[in-house]
Amino acid sequence: MTKMFGYKVAATDGMARRGVVKTTRGDIQTPAFMPVGTAATVKGMLPESVAATGADILLGNTYHLMLRPGAERMARLGGLHKFMNWQGPILTDSGGFQVMSLSGLRKLTEEGVKFKSHVDGSEHYLSPETSMEIQALLGSDIVMCFDECPALPADEARVAESMRMSMRWAARSKEAFGNRPGHALFGIQQGGVTEGLRFESAEALKGIGFDGYAIGGLAVGEGQEAMFGVLDYAPQMLPEDKPRYLMGVGKPDDIVGAVQRGVDMFDCVLPSRSGRNGQALTRMGAVNIKNARHRDDPRPLDLECTCPACTGYSRAYLHHVFKANEIISSMLMTWHNLHYYQELMAGLRGAIEQGNLSAFVASFHARREKGDLEAL
Repeated sequence: MTKMFGYKVAATDGMARRGVVKTTRGDIQTPAFMPVGTAATVKGMLPESVAATGADILLGNTYHLMLRPGAERMARLGGLHKFMNWQGPILTDSGGFQVMSLSGLRKLTEEGVKFKSHVDGSEHYLSPETSMEIQALLGSDIVMCFDECPALPADEARVAESMRMSMRWAARSKEAFGNRPGHALFGIQQGGVTEGLRFESAEALKGIGFDGYAIGGLAVGEGQEAMFGVLDYAPQMLPEDKPRYLMGVGKPDDIVGAVQRGVDMFDCVLPSRSGRNGQALTRMGAVNIKNARHRDDPRPLDLECTCPACTGYSRAYLHHVFKANEIISSMLMTWHNLHYYQELMAGLRGAIEQGNLSAFVASFHARREKGDLEAL
């Protein structure tokens, strides 16, 4: 019998939740951070290296994978898990955000979106139905509804129009998804920074019924204060017995604040992108390894970190290989950043279990605000 998807809350502290998402490919401990494997790879990392950081689940990108190598080809080769040699759970986004970001290269209608590939200019089409078909071919464990996400700030009428179309697309996504035991479909709440629109969206999604619920349309230009303003109420509009996923977030302090407000799952390209660009994210703040001050520094990036970059290499070495444009720079810096993110998530989970989240958060902010100038 196929093991079904499920979610259980094990502990709470205020609005924060410590839980477990059950999938056929393994459990996801929440709050969870999902490293982004846009093109069937987390850049600079082997799958076993990603697993070693503590990641339970990866995110794949429908838009990029449909363009190359192509969903049909991937299905013939055994699906995304086999293709990229990752046996744990995979969540795929719907492709909507990337398509909407193409601006002049797309044409949006009620039926879906026609767009030109950024790779070769070829024409393609995405709709709720085709997005579900592509994600089924990929074989992802968690599938996201196809939606539209306007950049903020935007006129409230435009946000309302977009949200209501996304809710119609959510219903079509649910119908096209069909009955797939062992696979889950998440709805996506939209509505910008307007509480009434967020409530309307949540009610529509609950009426359709999903295995999990995402909070979309944030981290798209509104700023942290406005984002937290929405998160003060948006997660509580969603079912308590389902996982809540804040899409595309984010920075460590964004994640900590969102966990306090009841969010369970996160993804962001920041750890890997920052690593490739010479920025290490540490418990004291950001370290820019490209700076000349590090060229004679024998210390690790973070004295308390146990990742391979910190236990085996000095700042002087990391500065050298970054300046020399050596591939190992991206590998080590990315490994460190992903390790730090997973360490942060484990710390948040432990704090919620022990009922001392407030103290954990206060310590988190104190270290970052004080900063260790000698360390940085």
